Amino acid sequence: MWSSLVALRRLQRIAVAPLNITGGLTGSVHREMSTMKRVYVTRQIPPDGLKTLRESGQVQFKLWNSDDETVPREELLQKVKGVDGLLCMLTEKIDAELLDAAGPNLKVLSTMSVGFDHLNLEELKKRGIRVGYTPDVLTDSVAELTVALLLTTSRRLVEATHEAKTGGWGTWRTLWLCGHELANSTVGILGLGRIGVAIAERLAPFKVKKFIYTDVDPRPELASSINAEYVSFDELAKQSDFLAVCCALTPETKEICNKNLFSKMKNNAIFINTSRGGVVNQEDLYEALSTGQIAGAGLDVTVPEPLPTDHPLFTLKSCVILPHVASASYSTRNAMSSMAANNLLLGLKGEPMINELKL
Repeated sequence: MWSSLVALRRLQRIAVAPLNITGGLTGSVHREMSTMKRVYVTRQIPPDGLKTLRESGQVQFKLWNSDDETVPREELLQKVKGVDGLLCMLTEKIDAELLDAAGPNLKVLSTMSVGFDHLNLEELKKRGIRVGYTPDVLTDSVAELTVALLLTTSRRLVEATHEAKTGGWGTWRTLWLCGHELANSTVGILGLGRIGVAIAERLAPFKVKKFIYTDVDPRPELASSINAEYVSFDELAKQSDFLAVCCALTPETKEICNKNLFSKMKNNAIFINTSRGGVVNQEDLYEALSTGQIAGAGLDVTVPEPLPTDHPLFTLKSCVILPHVASASYSTRNAMSSMAANNLLLGLKGEPMINELKL
């Protein structure tokens, strides 16, 4: 049902308002409700965001009341009809079909994500729909998870846990489960932004010898904060002992991590991707790992998501795969939820959003 919370000054009047014979509210309350913007929320978002919407007194909203399953496409196309605003996740494809289904009332879209490759920006721009997103708030959690995944992969912690649980832990052996350490290493970053800098800041205390990066252009201000050197794409591959992918998914970066990259990397190199699965050619990655071209890979993102359990990458001990959990901390997910809700409300009022994509 449509859910809303009117301002406190109206609550007492509503509480004592007489009901009509069908149990509905009086006409004045209906009029108040009718002035509110209609919103659809595509997921049971974390509580801070829901609280923001309910307490705004500005919107009435429906939501797909589940956090375990995505809203079915046909259901989504039905629920968006006539809405003024839409709050979505990265799991929803926002394309011409959906925007047609929503109709001309839709003026604001807010995605609870930092990425926006699930949005057809050209269609949104053409229709004059404003778009909010949630960068910055997940920088710390993604950087932490990237470091954790890097250490888990390079020190073979998943393998070690399995051996301990299944009886493989026998007598001490000189080279059993040896991995690669960060001390005196070169760490490469593909796509230097806030997250790349935050990763480097967390890795520096491990006595990393050198940070290098590549991007569309040099980014001296960001690079100076971590004393990172700008290099070419090929040099990034050749020099990196650890390579962390932090770039956005664009037509230019689609499958940029492919045989060309892996063939130039060191045999002891560790490849980490916490950006978007689409930047990696997974068949080429499998070949690089299975032939020993590189030592290991840690992935938090894949294509598709979820990755089928019979995918060849799951057969490799040298590949650690997580189910896209880089931003999965309570504080970060609540902050993303709250920002997405506030972006939506500000957009519906015609005010500047906290973070708005410039279309």
